[in-house]
Amino acid sequence: MSDILLKISEELQNGKAKIVKQLVEDALTEGISAQDILNNGLMAGLDIIAVKFKNNEVYVPEVLVAARAMNMGTSVLKPHLTESGAKPIGKALLGTVRGDLHDIGKNLVKIMFEGKGIEVIDLGVDVPPEEFVRAQKEHNADIIALSALLTTTMEEMKVVVDAFTEAGLRDDVIIMIGGAPVNEGTRESSGADIYAEDAATGAELAMSALGARKG
Repeated sequence: MSDILLKISEELQNGKAKIVKQLVEDALTEGISAQDILNNGLMAGLDIIAVKFKNNEVYVPEVLVAARAMNMGTSVLKPHLTESGAKPIGKALLGTVRGDLHDIGKNLVKIMFEGKGIEVIDLGVDVPPEEFVRAQKEHNADIIALSALLTTTMEEMKVVVDAFTEAGLRDDVIIMIGGAPVNEGTRESSGADIYAEDAATGAELAMSALGARKG
């Protein structure tokens, strides 16, 4: 890996957004491809942060500042990635279920998904089942990712899964669930496909599922 890509990765991990932006611009000037900068600079750095987060070596604030640096870097790359025809590896609809207003966990999932090259449509919090279904009809996502942080809203996950079944869309999507009170038993009772214990694991499982799906 070139020195500048390594530097991009390191400064992203340090959350130095302005430095990352400048380094990305410098790398483009040097003739390094936008895809290479994305994969081996920005995403490489976020992957390290994801592993550290999973191992409790860094916490939510560090993830958020690294994500800000990632966003600053990708904003420079976007026009170049479009020119090169780079496409996201998959698409996910993301939302906190009806009755639940928590968004930190959801936002971390978004960061980790985007860091893996998955396009995310974020529906926000307190999302009713019919809104997930409507958004799926519009966006044709590969993954539906549901978040809940309250024991009282966990049951909404099954309601969403049932809504997809009733709409005839269940076989078209991978449904992933997560959140503090959620576990493998919740996945079984809700009829979801995947349970993720944290955002970093969720991104890894999403990648595996997309790989199997696109075969």
